[in-house]
This record gives sequence, structure tokens and C-alpha cells, in this order.
Amino acid sequence: MDLGLSGKRFVVTGGTRGIGRAVVEGLLAEGAAVAFCARSQDAVAQAQAELAAEGATAVGAAVDVGDSAALTKWVGDASDALGGLDGVVANVSALAIPESGDNWRTSFDVDLMGTVGLVDAALPHLLAAGGGSIVTISSVSGREIDFAAGPYGTMKAAIIHYTQGLAFKLADRGVRANTVSPGNTYFPGGVWSSIEENDPKLFAHALGLNPTGRMATPEEVANAVVFLSSSAASFITGTNLVVDGALTRGVQF
Repeated sequence: MDLGLSGKRFVVTGGTRGIGRAVVEGLLAEGAAVAFCARSQDAVAQAQAELAAEGATAVGAAVDVGDSAALTKWVGDASDALGGLDGVVANVSALAIPESGDNWRTSFDVDLMGTVGLVDAALPHLLAAGGGSIVTISSVSGREIDFAAGPYGTMKAAIIHYTQGLAFKLADRGVRANTVSPGNTYFPGGVWSSIEENDPKLFAHALGLNPTGRMATPEEVANAVVFLSSSAASFITGTNLVVDGALTRGVQF
């Protein structure tokens, strides 16, 4: 299947590791050009060097998505560098799970408003290109109550609602908006790798909940993001695509 992504231009937040990095690589593999960001300048520089070594058009920048002015400037700079924008992927999460005042505020600023800020900044560029795609990354924790209920789960649920609202409002303007909700996703240096090392009981419990007997890889989640970002998904908008290996039990009507 030709996804029709060759020559398309994307911005991806949180693109140096895990799901975000896999999304960047997946888009590049389909011939797209990608601007990505993360908070750490060192991580950005390393990722850009690795991607450039493969001959891809990838432009990295250090950006805190909780800083709305910096986020807006980055999107504008990215559009200038790529010659416009055809799609955005809002991937960053603060992963602020324990319930505290600070974590509620951080989750709101980073997870929710980082997504809203990215879309607000990118939308004029998408419309100027004649339309495009928005993909937001939520979580199964936004769909059902689990150990991450609280700041993380609440903001992830809000992202789904926000995205489906975007889909309805922007459908007649050629902009599609969808969410991908991953289940537990394992990669070295990620949250589940840390839990495996520091809380093996929780890790074993989480692993045991999935009937596949394993967690997702970042690439498996990224495949869904890349598909929804493509013209192959041209009539899919307003959906929440769960990628969890049948972890969640609720029926999604």
C-alpha cells in the first residue's frame, strides 16, 4: 500500500526516544520530511546526527512544549525550514503519575496544553497547505481506570475529547484529527524499563494483564500513527485507535 507520504512535511514533539522517535523514523521511511523536538539539546543533537547519517531530512530542536511561546516559534521555524506543513504529531507527556498539586499542573501544562499549543501553532500552516492531519497520542489510561488514574489519566482522556472536537470542527476544511492510545510500551530507558528495574512486582502485574504476554514496541504504535497521518486514511477522522494487544476490556463503540 502506498501511503502517499513522500514529500510530505511533519512536526513531531518528543521525537528523540520511544514512540516519538519511532514515529519520526516511520515518517522518514515513507519519504516524508520531519522536524522534531525534545527538551534535551543533547538528545536532539544525537538523534539528528543518527537520522542524518541515514540520509533523511530531519530537523531537530530543543523545545519545552509547556512554553507556549517557544512552541509557537518552533512550529513557525519548522514550517519555514520544511517549506510548509502537512501534518503534526503531538506526542509529549510529562508522565506525572502520582497525585500531587505539582503533577496536576505539570500534566495540564505539558500533556494537554502542549497538545493544544502545538495544534494552534500548526493549524494556519496546515490550512495554507490545503489541509493535513493531526495525530495526538493519548493512552489506554485515558480510556479506563488503572494505576495511572489521576493527573496522567485525566489529561489523556481530555486529549481524546479535544481531538474528536477538532475532527468535527475541521472536517470541512480538509484537516483530519485522530488519536492513538497505546497500551504499555516497552523500550530501553523508558518508563516500563525503569519500573521493571525498580518495581518488579508492578512490572510483572502489568505484563500479566496483557493476553499477548508482552508489551508493545514503539514501532508497533508508530505504525498506527504513520497510517493515520497518511492519505491512505483519508476518510478517517475523529477516531481513537487503541493499540494495546487487547489489554483493555471495555467495548469501544
